[in-house]
Amino acid sequence: MGTFLAISCVVSVAYGLWFCHRPVTAWRSVVKTVPVAVLAVWAALAGGPVWLVAALGLSAVGDFALSREGERAFLAGLCAFALAHVSYIGLLFGLVDGMPPVVPLMALLALAGSTELWLAPHTGEMRWPVRGYVALITVMAGCALALPGALWLAALGAGAFVLSDTVLAVQMFRRDVAARVDRVLSVALWALYFGAQVMMAVALAG
Repeated sequence: MGTFLAISCVVSVAYGLWFCHRPVTAWRSVVKTVPVAVLAVWAALAGGPVWLVAALGLSAVGDFALSREGERAFLAGLCAFALAHVSYIGLLFGLVDGMPPVVPLMALLALAGSTELWLAPHTGEMRWPVRGYVALITVMAGCALALPGALWLAALGAGAFVLSDTVLAVQMFRRDVAARVDRVLSVALWALYFGAQVMMAVALAG
């Protein structure tokens, strides 16, 4: 099982260093899809919950879709990740331990609400799908904030997921901001995203 985790991490590093900022190609799509797909296999072999395996598998589908060009590919990726977050919510909700801490919860809600100012006006026909996605990841992260202390790594992973999606939103819809630092954003996005998946998988697979 450790071999699968190692393969996932090695391919992820290769993608982050050499592929994430390059133009769309079939090979780039394969390299982007492999890390989380292999992570899903690792979670399944480790006896992880079905919700976790489903979340990772759907995320891998989303990775492939978002590696392609066009609005249809983006919408497919958005739907795949939305379903992945539904799976994470299904898993995390059963593990929550009371109410989430007030300050982190208020910060999360403030970030979600702020998207109506800096994101929604720039999303065009994708406005409502993006709003729905923001709502789902906010619920997922809110559940993670309410996890018991022993699952702190999963909560940290959920936070990294929120940050990665924030970077992705800037890249996709705020080109006026992203164009100047696109390569840096691409590397940061992948590091946050893959780190989030690894942290959540390791914390929740047992």
